[in-house]
This record gives sequence, structure tokens and C-alpha cells, in this order.
Amino acid sequence: MTRRNIRQRVHEDIRTQILRGEIGPDTKLVDTAIAGELGVSRMPVREALMQLVSEGYLEGTSRGFALPSLSHEQILEFFVLRRLLEPHAAASAAQARTEQVIAAMQEAVSAIQATLTTRAFEPFFRACEHFRDSWLNAVPNTELRRTIQRYSGQVQSVRLSTMRDLDTKRTIIAGQLELLEAFKAKDALAASNCMSRFVMEGEKSYRKLTRAEWSG
Repeated sequence: MTRRNIRQRVHEDIRTQILRGEIGPDTKLVDTAIAGELGVSRMPVREALMQLVSEGYLEGTSRGFALPSLSHEQILEFFVLRRLLEPHAAASAAQARTEQVIAAMQEAVSAIQATLTTRAFEPFFRACEHFRDSWLNAVPNTELRRTIQRYSGQVQSVRLSTMRDLDTKRTIIAGQLELLEAFKAKDALAASNCMSRFVMEGEKSYRKLTRAEWSG
């Protein structure tokens, strides 16, 4: 395997783990350790990590690389981006969707609903990521899709914390079911409106969490 291929493989593997929530805020990524696990040289691994830094998925620390440490103001700015971009993305994806996309969204929703009885968080989060990836991959505008994926990776730690509340989980499932129906009908306006409400509920959950932390 060439150095370029190693870099691309490491980049894609770590990016996928970030988007799936498999890399948490306390995870430290060290180039030498990753290279040792893969049995490859250190430099292409470091290049992959530095590329992820330049794309906003990671930041360098004194002990390796980690998810970005974002301020309260930065997180609120990401919610502004979400309100601007995701309703349009959902509308365009609803019009462009295929039956395979609907099947994937339906499968994810079923898996999400099943976690309510066990209250297990990790299966819930993974299924939510599968649902999000399913509709997001149907967005025809490649750059729009990549932009949303990039900031989703940057605020992954926020999403991990806000999605643990049971009432929030129920709100998420209700929104997903509504979005699924809009996609089935290829209703761009309904998909856009649903996503707008979904993002606002996410911001509401985040603000509630931060108020609780401040008061605590």
C-alpha cells in the first residue's frame, strides 16, 4: 500500500468514526499508536490527522489529536448554520430520494424505537447517525452535504450530551418519523419545515443542558 493510500485510508476511517460518534470528547488520537496498530509508518498517519485538523474534524493537543474544544458561542453559531443549511438540504434530498433511501431511513427509525425499552444510549446514537446519514447522502449538492457532515463532526460531543435525555429522545423520534413521511411523499416543503423544527429543538435541548450546568 502506498503512502498516499495509507493516508486516505486512515483519514476516511477516522472521519467515519467521528461521524458515527465512536470517537468521544475524551478520546486522544496519537499518530504513533495508530501507526503501530495498523503496522504502517507514522508519517502518512500524521498527514491524515493533520488533514482532519484542516477540515475542522480534529484539533491538535499536547498529547495528540482530539475533537475540537468549542466555546458556547461557537456552538450557538453552528446552530445558526444548521438553521440556514439543513432545511434546504432536507428539501432537496426529499425530492431526490430513492426507495433505497426510504428503506434505510425506515430501518434506522425501527432500530431507534427499539432502544426506548432498554434505554441503552450507544445503540440509540448509532441508529440516529444511520438515519441522518441515510437522508444526508441523498442530498444532490455535494458541497452542501460535505459542509453539513464537517460541522456535524465538529459538534459531535454536543450531540452526544444532549441526546441522552429521555424526553429529548422522544422528540428526536417524533421528528424522524415526520421527516420520513415527508421523504416518502417527496414533499420538499414538509421536509424543510420538519428540519427547521428539528434544529430548533436541538438548540433548545443544548441551551437547557448548559443552563443546568451553570446552575449546578
